[in-house]
Amino acid sequence: MTPFDEMRLGGQARDPYEDYQRWFDRQDPKRLKKKADDAERVFRRTGITFAVYGEQEAAERLIPFDIVPRIISGKEWRRLVQGIEQRVQALNAFLEDIYHRQEILRAGRLPREIISNNEAFLPEMIGVRPPGGVYTHITGVDIVRTGENDFFVLEDNARTPSGVSYMLENRETMMQLFPELFQQVKVLPVEHYPRLLRQSLNAVKPQNCEGAPTVAVLTPGSFNSAYFEHAFLADQMGVELVEGPDLRVVDGHVAMRTTQGYKRIDVLYRRIDDDYLDPLTFRSDSVLGVPGIMDVYRAGNITIANAPGTGISDDKAIYSYMPEIVEFYTGSKAILPNVPTWRCSEPDSLAYVLDHLDELVVKEVHGSGGYGMLVGPAASKKELSAFAAKLRARPKNYIAQPTLSLSTCPIMTGKGLAPRHVDLRPFVLVSDRIRIVPGGLTRVALKKGSLVVNSSQGGGTKDTWVLDD
Repeated sequence: MTPFDEMRLGGQARDPYEDYQRWFDRQDPKRLKKKADDAERVFRRTGITFAVYGEQEAAERLIPFDIVPRIISGKEWRRLVQGIEQRVQALNAFLEDIYHRQEILRAGRLPREIISNNEAFLPEMIGVRPPGGVYTHITGVDIVRTGENDFFVLEDNARTPSGVSYMLENRETMMQLFPELFQQVKVLPVEHYPRLLRQSLNAVKPQNCEGAPTVAVLTPGSFNSAYFEHAFLADQMGVELVEGPDLRVVDGHVAMRTTQGYKRIDVLYRRIDDDYLDPLTFRSDSVLGVPGIMDVYRAGNITIANAPGTGISDDKAIYSYMPEIVEFYTGSKAILPNVPTWRCSEPDSLAYVLDHLDELVVKEVHGSGGYGMLVGPAASKKELSAFAAKLRARPKNYIAQPTLSLSTCPIMTGKGLAPRHVDLRPFVLVSDRIRIVPGGLTRVALKKGSLVVNSSQGGGTKDTWVLDD
């Protein structure tokens, strides 16, 4: 089956790409090649890299950037926004419910063990209501496309979703390289995201905070794979970038060390996992977090974004129940459907997956970044056999999905344009209202035929254009 080509249909440019195609046809290929080289130099000079764990050579890698934009019509985007808003509303309601009355479990819509036996569920959050009642302040919703009107949610990212800095840098780089293009094609802006993020965080300040809140970004440090993004967002918002040793609890509040002494923090955008947040509550060996911060949080004296315990909504076993979750909390069918999913914890599903392993994609329920997964059609007999043994040993650890025919967008190669598979991660801000910048991070599988778009697995990124139509 030929994948859906987002740029061309029947040999002609699709409507969203018409203006771009006319511009492209007039370009000198040598000029475009030079522009692609210029983009790489810009990214290298700016320091837009990510860390690769477990590799001694080239531990810091440049994220490949492709100069051919991914273009989405305004009509397509408006439909996506409706589905994304519905989904994040349901996710937030779900988190509120499971840490309080657990009505969805009482109604029998989810099995209790999927919550009680889930390592991402935090008993310490039971009965705790975050300031403003918001759990998922920043969410990345990964969306794939298989046809003209066929969009699916591949996964939800509500712990510490990353990639928004690349979305912003991709746009800035494209505007530097091709300013004339943005005069010919009406593209909605994304550069106001840091301002929207700051507004959104300000709106969920603790109830006892008077005036403008003090906001800070908590990073694990420069060794983290997303450190560039942590520093970038702190700088763009005009707030402090802090590490655990910079913070302490003072008079019932979290405070950061400054040259004038310790200053109270009201809202902490944390980019460290729950386990490392508070060594007095979670991992005692953590030096990344703040001893006592959970006591401050439970007292309502600080907002932590995202709220502790949101990681359970990233769980791929929970993902498989999202159609039921959306309908339970919104009263409507999901606008954006899930990818069909088999839960390997269920004997019948496990039997099916084992019998069709060479046709499926199998993922760890807590996995991310493309690690720990099997792409059946691309696996050898030896790899299939080894993975089957893993499935039999720990079936609850896996879900399986069909190998989708993901849509393609062209990339620039030495021989011209060539199709490559893509996905899309829009970024959603939730506080007093839902804010979504038009676009997101398009990740592209640079290897011919590959379905794995993650940067850690050799993928790259594109600028995502939503048209003003």
